[in-house]
Amino acid sequence: MAREIVDNVTRSRYEYAVEEKTSFIDYRRNSGVITLSYAKVPPELEGRGIGARMVLAALDDIRARGEKVIPQCGFVAAVMRRHPEYQDLLAR
Repeated sequence: MAREIVDNVTRSRYEYAVEEKTSFIDYRRNSGVITLSYAKVPPELEGRGIGARMVLAALDDIRARGEKVIPQCGFVAAVMRRHPEYQDLLAR
């Protein structure tokens, strides 16, 4: 399973394709801070860790861009809590 995430700037969301289905995380960018507001995995893909892999891939991209994160989405916040190596990305 590829860990390829696409930043769809036009739709303001990260997209993660698996088995011809697209999971996504909606966001808002403002002055070096990205608010991750909503994550969605298609029902037929749920329970397979795809959502967590998508969040981690998005966080890797955000780190590479030098941005900070506001995890407004509860799922994104939970993934970040389980992965302390991403705590440095939190906007304070």
